[in-house]
Amino acid sequence: MTQSMALPGSGDEMTRLPRTIRLDPSDTFIFERAAEPAEWAVSGSFAFLDHEPSMLTRKEKTALRSGFLGLSSFGWSTLCVVVEASAKEREGAVEQLAAHLLEAYGAPSLELALQAAEEELSFAESLCQHPLQTILAVQREVEDTGEIRERFRTLHARDTSADPDPLHANLRAFTMVEDSDAPEDGVDLQGFLKTDRT
Repeated sequence: MTQSMALPGSGDEMTRLPRTIRLDPSDTFIFERAAEPAEWAVSGSFAFLDHEPSMLTRKEKTALRSGFLGLSSFGWSTLCVVVEASAKEREGAVEQLAAHLLEAYGAPSLELALQAAEEELSFAESLCQHPLQTILAVQREVEDTGEIRERFRTLHARDTSADPDPLHANLRAFTMVEDSDAPEDGVDLQGFLKTDRT
């Protein structure tokens, strides 16, 4: 499913694609090659189809479990963000991936490489049916049959418009919520301190 939008007066259709994002330097430690921020990205699970998982290095296993493949460096990124892409940018991403499929994976022809790259980009587009700036994460596991199962999660910006402290609203990692159904703690700390512990 492709989501297209036209910019007013531009004549250029826009779509949404995943783009790598780096919130901290951890990708540079956990992957053999980390994608640079702001690369177009695809799921990249095809990179592991002909590999025995037990033979992968620790960093390759991390890429298998949780990496998106960046299309400039062909490095891995833990997270991507949903952004708009022009038809020209999308076409360029398809061409980059097709060239990589020819060079690194020995695709039998440019035509077949372009077809496979188009399928990968279409799947990447389908992951972006979310508001712009939605963060995407992937979790993969290899089943007993050898099939790779992927699950994708999204992280959305918190709505802070109703927060009584708008200056610090985005700094909170957790919000305390009162739960009236929770059982009361029955710990008597003063009684505990008076207990003879000899």
